[in-house]
Amino acid sequence: MALDWTMLDARHQPIPLRDETTIMSIDRDSQVEFSLTIPDAPPSGAAAATGGNGGVKMMKERGKLWLTNKRLIFTAPKEGKTKPSFESLSVPLDAILSSKFEQPYFGANFVVLDIKPSPGGGLTDGTNVEIRFYDRGLFEFVSVLEKTRERVVYMKRQAAMDDDENLPAYTSSGSAPGASNSYADTPPGYVA
Repeated sequence: MALDWTMLDARHQPIPLRDETTIMSIDRDSQVEFSLTIPDAPPSGAAAATGGNGGVKMMKERGKLWLTNKRLIFTAPKEGKTKPSFESLSVPLDAILSSKFEQPYFGANFVVLDIKPSPGGGLTDGTNVEIRFYDRGLFEFVSVLEKTRERVVYMKRQAAMDDDENLPAYTSSGSAPGASNSYADTPPGYVA
Protein backbone atom coordinates (compact mmCIF):
# COMPACT_ATOMS: atom_id res chain seq x y z
CA MET A 1 0.00 0.00 0.00
CA ALA A 2 1.38 3.37 -0.95
CA LEU A 3 0.40 6.97 -0.46
CA ASP A 4 0.50 9.23 -3.56
CA TRP A 5 2.04 6.53 -5.81
CA THR A 6 -0.88 6.01 -8.15
CA MET A 7 -0.14 7.04 -11.74
CA LEU A 8 -2.98 9.30 -12.90
CA ASP A 9 -3.97 10.44 -16.38
CA ALA A 10 -4.96 13.97 -17.44
CA ARG A 11 -8.53 13.42 -16.16
CA HIS A 12 -7.10 12.49 -12.73
CA GLN A 13 -8.08 8.84 -13.13
CA PRO A 14 -5.73 5.91 -12.39
CA ILE A 15 -3.73 4.40 -15.22
CA PRO A 16 -4.37 0.64 -15.14
CA LEU A 17 -1.57 -1.83 -14.52
CA ARG A 18 -0.90 -4.66 -16.99
CA ASP A 19 -3.83 -7.13 -17.01
CA GLU A 20 -5.84 -4.91 -14.65
CA THR A 21 -9.58 -4.42 -15.12
CA THR A 22 -11.96 -2.15 -13.26
CA ILE A 23 -14.67 -4.04 -11.38
CA MET A 24 -16.43 -1.13 -9.69
CA SER A 25 -15.96 2.62 -9.61
CA ILE A 26 -17.49 5.59 -7.89
CA ASP A 27 -16.14 8.33 -10.07
CA ARG A 28 -18.23 11.32 -9.08
CA ASP A 29 -16.28 13.83 -7.02
CA SER A 30 -16.66 13.83 -3.24
CA GLN A 31 -18.97 10.82 -2.99
CA VAL A 32 -16.46 8.70 -1.06
CA GLU A 33 -14.69 9.63 2.16
CA PHE A 34 -11.37 8.01 3.07
CA SER A 35 -10.13 8.45 6.64
CA LEU A 36 -6.56 7.26 6.90
CA THR A 37 -4.98 6.55 10.31
CA ILE A 38 -1.20 6.15 10.23
CA PRO A 39 0.52 5.28 13.49
CA ASP A 40 3.99 6.79 13.78
CA ALA A 41 6.92 4.46 14.09
CA PRO A 42 7.63 3.37 17.67
CA PRO A 43 9.83 5.79 19.59
CA SER A 44 13.55 5.24 19.33
CA GLY A 45 16.73 6.74 20.75
CA ALA A 46 16.24 9.80 22.98
CA ALA A 47 12.43 9.75 22.62
CA ALA A 48 12.32 6.20 23.99
CA ALA A 49 14.54 7.18 26.93
CA THR A 50 12.26 10.10 27.85
CA GLY A 51 9.10 8.01 27.59
CA GLY A 52 7.74 9.68 24.45
CA ASN A 53 5.17 7.85 22.36
CA GLY A 54 4.90 7.36 18.63
CA GLY A 55 1.63 9.24 18.06
CA VAL A 56 -0.87 8.93 15.23
CA LYS A 57 -1.35 10.87 12.00
CA MET A 58 -4.93 11.15 10.71
CA MET A 59 -5.85 12.27 7.20
CA LYS A 60 -9.32 12.59 5.73
CA GLU A 61 -10.29 13.31 2.12
CA ARG A 62 -13.34 13.00 -0.10
CA GLY A 63 -12.96 11.87 -3.68
CA LYS A 64 -13.31 8.98 -6.11
CA LEU A 65 -12.85 5.22 -5.71
CA TRP A 66 -11.92 2.39 -8.07
CA LEU A 67 -11.91 -1.32 -7.30
CA THR A 68 -9.94 -3.39 -9.81
CA ASN A 69 -8.97 -7.03 -9.94
CA LYS A 70 -5.60 -6.09 -8.37
CA ARG A 71 -6.05 -3.06 -6.11
CA LEU A 72 -8.28 -0.52 -4.41
CA ILE A 73 -7.56 3.05 -5.54
CA PHE A 74 -8.70 6.35 -4.06
CA THR A 75 -8.05 9.79 -5.58
CA ALA A 76 -8.79 13.18 -4.05
CA PRO A 77 -9.84 16.00 -6.40
CA LYS A 78 -6.97 18.20 -7.52
CA GLU A 79 -8.93 21.39 -7.97
CA GLY A 80 -9.99 23.31 -4.90
CA LYS A 81 -8.87 26.07 -2.61
CA THR A 82 -6.80 23.87 -0.31
CA LYS A 83 -4.28 21.21 -1.17
CA PRO A 84 -5.52 17.73 -0.15
CA SER A 85 -3.67 15.96 2.67
CA PHE A 86 -3.04 13.14 0.19
CA GLU A 87 -3.68 12.96 -3.54
CA SER A 88 -4.09 9.21 -3.99
CA LEU A 89 -3.96 5.90 -2.18
CA SER A 90 -3.29 2.58 -3.85
CA VAL A 91 -3.91 -0.62 -1.87
CA PRO A 92 -3.07 -3.99 -3.46
CA LEU A 93 -5.90 -6.34 -2.57
CA ASP A 94 -3.54 -8.88 -1.03
CA ALA A 95 -2.26 -6.13 1.32
CA ILE A 96 -5.68 -5.89 3.01
CA LEU A 97 -5.14 -7.80 6.23
CA SER A 98 -8.71 -7.59 7.52
CA SER A 99 -11.96 -5.77 6.94
CA LYS A 100 -14.79 -4.89 9.28
CA PHE A 101 -18.23 -3.63 8.24
CA GLU A 102 -19.52 -1.17 10.86
CA GLN A 103 -23.19 -0.27 11.32
CA PRO A 104 -23.46 2.49 13.94
CA TYR A 105 -26.83 3.36 15.51
CA PHE A 106 -26.49 6.93 14.29
CA GLY A 107 -24.65 7.84 11.10
CA ALA A 108 -23.71 6.11 7.89
CA ASN A 109 -22.33 2.59 7.62
CA PHE A 110 -18.61 2.36 6.96
CA VAL A 111 -15.92 -0.26 6.42
CA VAL A 112 -12.56 -0.37 8.20
CA LEU A 113 -9.61 -1.97 6.41
CA ASP A 114 -6.39 -2.92 8.19
CA ILE A 115 -3.64 -2.82 5.63
CA LYS A 116 -0.04 -3.87 5.26
CA PRO A 117 2.10 -0.96 4.02
CA SER A 118 4.55 -1.24 1.14
CA PRO A 119 8.19 -0.52 1.97
CA GLY A 120 8.89 3.15 1.28
CA GLY A 121 5.21 3.84 0.63
CA GLY A 122 4.84 6.53 3.30
CA LEU A 123 2.81 4.38 5.69
CA THR A 124 3.60 2.24 8.75
CA ASP A 125 2.41 -1.04 10.27
CA GLY A 126 -0.98 -0.66 11.94
CA THR A 127 -2.33 1.69 9.25
CA ASN A 128 -6.06 1.48 8.69
CA VAL A 129 -8.62 3.11 6.41
CA GLU A 130 -12.27 3.94 7.00
CA ILE A 131 -14.40 4.20 3.86
CA ARG A 132 -17.79 5.94 3.79
CA PHE A 133 -20.13 6.51 0.84
CA TYR A 134 -22.38 9.55 0.59
CA ASP A 135 -24.56 8.69 -2.42
CA ARG A 136 -25.28 4.97 -2.02
CA GLY A 137 -25.26 2.02 0.31
CA LEU A 138 -21.99 0.41 1.26
CA PHE A 139 -23.07 -3.21 1.52
CA GLU A 140 -22.75 -4.01 -2.22
CA PHE A 141 -19.25 -2.53 -2.34
CA VAL A 142 -18.10 -4.51 0.72
CA SER A 143 -19.46 -7.72 -0.79
CA VAL A 144 -17.68 -7.16 -4.12
CA LEU A 145 -14.46 -6.10 -2.34
CA GLU A 146 -14.42 -9.24 -0.19
CA LYS A 147 -15.09 -11.57 -3.14
CA THR A 148 -12.41 -9.90 -5.25
CA ARG A 149 -9.90 -9.93 -2.39
CA GLU A 150 -10.59 -13.63 -1.71
CA ARG A 151 -9.95 -14.38 -5.39
CA VAL A 152 -6.62 -12.50 -5.34
CA VAL A 153 -5.47 -14.32 -2.18
CA TYR A 154 -6.57 -17.68 -3.65
CA MET A 155 -4.65 -17.04 -6.88
CA LYS A 156 -1.55 -16.01 -4.91
CA ARG A 157 -1.72 -19.24 -2.88
CA GLN A 158 -2.20 -21.31 -6.04
CA ALA A 159 0.87 -19.69 -7.59
CA ALA A 160 2.89 -20.53 -4.46
CA MET A 161 1.67 -24.15 -4.57
CA ASP A 162 2.59 -24.40 -8.25
CA ASP A 163 6.09 -23.23 -7.38
CA ASP A 164 6.32 -25.97 -4.72
CA GLU A 165 5.25 -28.61 -7.26
CA ASN A 166 8.19 -27.71 -9.49
CA LEU A 167 10.70 -28.90 -6.87
CA PRO A 168 12.85 -31.90 -7.81
CA ALA A 169 11.57 -35.32 -6.78
CA TYR A 170 12.96 -36.77 -3.54
CA THR A 171 15.10 -39.88 -3.73
CA SER A 172 16.65 -41.64 -0.77
CA SER A 173 20.42 -42.00 -0.65
CA GLY A 174 20.14 -45.79 -0.99
CA SER A 175 18.35 -45.64 -4.35
CA ALA A 176 20.40 -42.86 -5.93
CA PRO A 177 22.14 -43.79 -9.17
CA GLY A 178 25.56 -45.35 -8.49
CA ALA A 179 24.86 -45.93 -4.78
CA SER A 180 25.11 -49.37 -3.23
CA ASN A 181 22.33 -50.89 -1.15
CA SER A 182 24.60 -52.01 1.69
CA TYR A 183 24.79 -50.03 4.88
CA ALA A 184 27.84 -50.01 7.14
CA ASP A 185 25.89 -49.59 10.37
CA THR A 186 23.33 -52.40 10.00
CA PRO A 187 22.86 -54.77 12.97
CA PRO A 188 24.50 -58.21 12.81
CA GLY A 189 22.47 -60.66 10.80
CA TYR A 190 20.46 -57.94 9.06
CA VAL A 191 20.56 -57.81 5.28
CA ALA A 192 19.24 -54.70 3.54
